[in-house]
Amino acid sequence: MSKYVFGVDVGGTTVKMGLFTVEGEVLDKWEIKTRTEDGGKNVLPDIADSIKSKLADKNLADEDIEGVGIGVPGPVKEDGTVLKCVNLGWGILNVQDELRALTGFEVKAGNDANVAALGEMWQGGGKGYSNVVMVTLGTGVGGGIILNGKMLFGVNGAGGEIGHICVDENETEICGCGNTGCLEQYTSATGVVRLATRAMASSDKKSALRDLETVTAKDVFDLAKTGDELAKTVVDEQAHILGRTLAQIACVVDPEIFVIGGGVSKAGSILTDAVKEYFVKYAFHACRGTKFALAELGNDAGIYGAARSILK
Repeated sequence: MSKYVFGVDVGGTTVKMGLFTVEGEVLDKWEIKTRTEDGGKNVLPDIADSIKSKLADKNLADEDIEGVGIGVPGPVKEDGTVLKCVNLGWGILNVQDELRALTGFEVKAGNDANVAALGEMWQGGGKGYSNVVMVTLGTGVGGGIILNGKMLFGVNGAGGEIGHICVDENETEICGCGNTGCLEQYTSATGVVRLATRAMASSDKKSALRDLETVTAKDVFDLAKTGDELAKTVVDEQAHILGRTLAQIACVVDPEIFVIGGGVSKAGSILTDAVKEYFVKYAFHACRGTKFALAELGNDAGIYGAARSILK
């Protein structure tokens, strides 16, 4: 008889959920609202209720379910303890224990970025590899590290927070984390816009970027593809910073592959080719052959990875 797992990806607005076979086939996926009021006390009960409802809809018994994996937007220790989750209103909470009590199923919790990396390893851009570093370039920069097929949690649940590696000690603008000079200040979507704004201010070079009322990261990459020199300079600077930082990460965890995801990754090869070029320039010689790939699962990476996390 087939066995099934639930994958849950908790966001600040919605909770994405999926029902999977243990082989990795998604049978159903849906969303529920994330009720963050009252300190987020309804989030886990709502998830449990949705799981029970889906079991009834699919005519599945409790014994058909291997368990529930869940990714949350905050630091998660290996025992399932969340050390404050601002977006959800949570303080210190053991998600595994709470959701297990509500559902009766085995539960495995992880940080959402690490869980997404696990999903890409299982059925996405990192499929076929067991040592993967995923880099998510969105509004910020997220990271997930998978070593020997297992998520790297770290003592405080902060393993994989690569977006907050300091790459410029002379930076004066403050990152959202409270520090300065973080990787995400230069290589995220907002970081690319910051680089473009600074480039236009420090140069009188002609560029179609100057004709735009509002510059986006997509604009920068699209114009770079057309040969716009200022846009190309910005793309090169972003790739330089990211490639150099990934070379440093490779010295620590030595992955088989870097998987690049998030909205900025939609730029495609103009991004990955440039990043890889700088990676090779700075990497320790034993790591220079590390592969690069684009993420494939998009917004579903979290539910895939959550489902995979419960499988032994």
